Amino acid sequence: MSNSGTLEKLKIGIIGCGGIANGKHMPSLAKLDDVEMVAFCDIVEERADKAARDYGVEGAKVYTDYRELLEDKSIDIVHVCTPNRSHSKITVAALEAGKHVMCEKPMAKTSADAQKMVDAAKRTGKKLSIGYQNRFRTDSRYLYRLCRRGDLGEIYFAKAHAIRRRAVPTWGVFLNEEEQGGGPLIDIGTHALDLTLWMMDNYKPKYVVGTAYHKLAERKDAANAWGSWDPDEFTVEDSAFGFIVMEDGATIILESSWALNTLQVGEAKTTLCGTEGGADMWDGLRINGEQFGRLYTLKPELSAGGVDFYEGESEDPSLLEARAWIDCIKNDEDPVVKPEEAFIVTEILEAIYQSAKTGKPVYF
Repeated sequence: MSNSGTLEKLKIGIIGCGGIANGKHMPSLAKLDDVEMVAFCDIVEERADKAARDYGVEGAKVYTDYRELLEDKSIDIVHVCTPNRSHSKITVAALEAGKHVMCEKPMAKTSADAQKMVDAAKRTGKKLSIGYQNRFRTDSRYLYRLCRRGDLGEIYFAKAHAIRRRAVPTWGVFLNEEEQGGGPLIDIGTHALDLTLWMMDNYKPKYVVGTAYHKLAERKDAANAWGSWDPDEFTVEDSAFGFIVMEDGATIILESSWALNTLQVGEAKTTLCGTEGGADMWDGLRINGEQFGRLYTLKPELSAGGVDFYEGESEDPSLLEARAWIDCIKNDEDPVVKPEEAFIVTEILEAIYQSAKTGKPVYF
């Protein structure tokens, strides 16, 4: 059925109508004119109801069981926005029901679960992508082009930064190990690692050494951006760090924390050091190198009011992510975030947790 002679719109079902669906997925999809949200599912029916009212087409359906939503043959695409524990199960079921799937990050709680998702996408021929929207930031896209052109040479040392001084998310299931699989490492460390591997175009880890800490989590009445946490509910780490050695010898240091006594804070940032130059994101995007026996530092003008390097310069990364995702389906192209890349991120995070528990390196 076409919409009054216009192009057929892709029909989307949203599974999980909580924070990330309301904060990113639904508002972004609502701005695209070639899609419509026709179904909403949440274990709390009121949340699905509200989402349908706010973002759905007239007559949008509401479910509390995702399997019922997946039976709707008219749905082309599903966005999975549930806690990490159920990402794999719902994504695999959706792919097997013939839907393309955008799953919120991280891909899954474990690499075994993530592997099932990769396999299901291959088996069904449906598209699968993971919500790493930081790749769509202006600074990220600019740096990615520099890296691909070879401006930094061989990148053999990098740091992935995801550090907050005091910003522990106290809502939802963020502090619940069973639902999430971990704390800041799997929550924000995942973005920083994805960005770093993507810039390096290096997806072959050799071994990992990791440490995880549960130090400030035990504080009562702690200072925190979202109000103090309950130490009894804080079952995940408050900080985790990883030392990652790649097959080609490159080293990546991953640092992640929701609560750390430090003044150098920033998340979804990367520092890259190559044979020809380096880059970091600490004071805007900074490129460094040497020329004619002199060192230089370059700061590209990336603000919307500056030189327009890209179309839609000032667009929000979440909107660009949604647009690129829908375009890859319409044009039958690979998504920007490939499931095989997201799988490696999950594999490395899992190895850091495993190494932290055992006190031993984990080899791949």
